[in-house]
Amino acid sequence: MIAIESVTVTYDGAPRPVLRDVDLYVDEGELVVVTGPTGAGKSSLLGLLNGLVPHFTGGHLEGSVTVAGLRTEDHRPRELAATVGWVGQDPLAGFVTDTVEEELAYGMEQLGVDPQAMRRRVEETLDLLGITDLRARSLRSLSGGQQQRVAIGAVLTMHPPVLVLDEPTSALDPTSAEDVLATLARLVHDLGTTVVLAEHRLERVVPFADVLVYVGTDGSVTAGPPARMLATSPIAPPLVELGRLAGWDPLPLTVREARRASRTLRKELAELPAPPRPRFVGFGPVSPRGTDPNPTNRGREAPLLTARGVAVRYGPLHAVRGVDLDLPAGSVTALMGRNGSGKSTLLWALQGSGARHGGDVRVAGEDPARLSRTQARRRIGLVPQTASDLLYLESVAAECAAADTEAGAADGTCAALLARLAGTVDPAANPRDLSEGQKLALVLAVQLAAAPRVMLLDEPTRGLDYAAKDALATILRDLAADGGAVLVATHDVEFVAAVADRAAVMAEGEVIAAGDVREVLATSPAFAPQVTKVLGDPWLTVRDVRTALEESR
Repeated sequence: MIAIESVTVTYDGAPRPVLRDVDLYVDEGELVVVTGPTGAGKSSLLGLLNGLVPHFTGGHLEGSVTVAGLRTEDHRPRELAATVGWVGQDPLAGFVTDTVEEELAYGMEQLGVDPQAMRRRVEETLDLLGITDLRARSLRSLSGGQQQRVAIGAVLTMHPPVLVLDEPTSALDPTSAEDVLATLARLVHDLGTTVVLAEHRLERVVPFADVLVYVGTDGSVTAGPPARMLATSPIAPPLVELGRLAGWDPLPLTVREARRASRTLRKELAELPAPPRPRFVGFGPVSPRGTDPNPTNRGREAPLLTARGVAVRYGPLHAVRGVDLDLPAGSVTALMGRNGSGKSTLLWALQGSGARHGGDVRVAGEDPARLSRTQARRRIGLVPQTASDLLYLESVAAECAAADTEAGAADGTCAALLARLAGTVDPAANPRDLSEGQKLALVLAVQLAAAPRVMLLDEPTRGLDYAAKDALATILRDLAADGGAVLVATHDVEFVAAVADRAAVMAEGEVIAAGDVREVLATSPAFAPQVTKVLGDPWLTVRDVRTALEESR
């Protein structure tokens, strides 16, 4: 179905090829997962399959790419649209209509599908992805996760034999992500669709994969069965890391396999205490609505951020309903919940730039909505889901220099943070030419350069590999240890397990559960990390297990 032969891709002005001497063959009806470090070239590899590389991106391509018998050098992307369905990292950038139902029908209209068949496919797709209630909604009014599901649906309605997706679950909550992946698996097994997707969160997709493709930072590409590839891969999900630590052979790829292999380990851990989670100064709970957010027995000092009765409405829709929240100094709090539950809206309301129709927010005693941009930025920073919205200069170096100047930080502060998160990034590169993960890392560095006392992050791990997420977790823990407060809205349960000391869950605009991160994660089938699913409470991460074993031996 797909044949990539002796392919090398070099972009104009780049110091080296982004892909080098690639040979890759994919059979019909296979589900292929592409992974690798942030910025290694995964999106470029996917772009070969529908002709975006080099017809749209430019650059020079050596070798040949054939998809379903069509050579991409002879067919431009519009000619391959019926053969290769494409879902990019930024769904909003690909929308061409106004409402969900119109977007699902648009591609079929361009292909001349019969109107009756169009209507049937739209209804089937709405049901398949669980977005029937969104059919009349404006695309711009949807949450990031909802937009992602609509983008996938708009491609599925065209029934392409090859489906290519760039991080399709990065903005989805765990339940929705599993639903989407199960849908893709059904397409593979029931319809023989060939699916190629790039993902950083391998814990979600490895059980579904037939082939794992690893793209290295040197442009090399290797492929093979997931178990064989992960045995030596520098990038591995927690389940595989746990298997390596315990010496399991073969390495488990599913929770079921890991539980069967873990009987001895569970007996050993049952006699050991779990290592303490990081405890920060001023620990205080986020409170469900109607409870006291500031118990007197925990109030060591005034919270850095205090919110009372925060409410946000969009017409008749109550996006946030009377949320009370304290962020004490020294805390890292995770904000979780289904797509559309109000997490992003709450973050914008707290930061001061978003709408707020009720309630009061104070950061160091002042309402950030009433402060100047410079004053507010030094008190509270926000990294939004669409990180590229904050990038406006012509080079990475210019963005970093401007960030240092505006923050009053020492020269090189932003660049050093960027290097910690994303490794080597060309300072002369235009930010709009970076990968989505590199863009996010740059925006994180720009915001962190100001060293705000309160940091709000909305899905900060999208596009980041495991090493970059570890670096981000270290930076956020350091910020908390220095007396800051961090609030992270995320669907990445493994990141929450690694970085947070407490967590809150939102639903329909309200905080419905909150407390110690172990209590919130371990008791939830949806939000439990892989290690907890295998070993049970109180184990959250491989680091917890490693520390306990080392201290006992």
